[in-house]
Amino acid sequence: MRIMVMAGTRDAVRIIEGLTASEDNEVLATTTTRYGGELARSAGASHVISRGLGVDEMVQIISQKNIEVLVDATHPFAAEATKNAIEASKIAGIKYIRFERPQIPLPEDDLIYEVRSFEEAASKVKEIAEKTLEKGAEKDLKDKNNLNPKIMHLAGVSTIHHLTKLISPENIVARVVPSIYSLNKCFELEMTGENIMAMQGTFSKDFNKVLMEEYHASVVLTKESGETGGTPSKIDAALELGIPVVVVTRPEVPELKNEKVFGDVNQLLMEFHRDSD
Repeated sequence: MRIMVMAGTRDAVRIIEGLTASEDNEVLATTTTRYGGELARSAGASHVISRGLGVDEMVQIISQKNIEVLVDATHPFAAEATKNAIEASKIAGIKYIRFERPQIPLPEDDLIYEVRSFEEAASKVKEIAEKTLEKGAEKDLKDKNNLNPKIMHLAGVSTIHHLTKLISPENIVARVVPSIYSLNKCFELEMTGENIMAMQGTFSKDFNKVLMEEYHASVVLTKESGETGGTPSKIDAALELGIPVVVVTRPEVPELKNEKVFGDVNQLLMEFHRDSD
């Protein structure tokens, strides 16, 4: 079976590995970055396209490569990519399957601020940071770190620009994947090397706490990207330290209403076993 997997996440890597475990399957993977493409290829994809694709180009590739199934394993926040995938699969007349990380319930806490966009998040972060600065001045704190609050950005390199529009880059600390693309994006936004944490993975609550303390974080910005994205450990770490957390909730994709959606990789792979029986 010829399968197109829209990749770029750890979940997608697992899906590609599971699909290519069968010699009957051939996987073409699409990603938006070269780094994502390398992960897809190492997972077993026989062909990788490392750039964003519009609907027309997707339809063309599906036709040229005789794709039979499109698996959309893009990030929960890649709403436009999901909309394009659904439209392309309908035009091409092939099966569409969506993998989406299960949502997690956020703790009920006064330190958590839920917002619906990164623009709104940047405004909320600025508001919280300014209040923190005012409180520090009122108390005449001796610790200079309390008078220069750091914003810890844990929501992916592609969203940092929303913060730098409102806040000086020297006050932003960002954790990004260790790729040339990510580092270049940070430098383009005039961030300094000492404020860039280049590391890959889902980290424990304790490790996140160490980073937040080390960088004197006064506000944490993250997004609701599920267990796989490490959202719970980021939030729990901040709450234990008494640090406010601004959480961007997932965008809704109405087009998914009548589509087949899986929240478990193994269940998705079983769908292909049933089709091959």
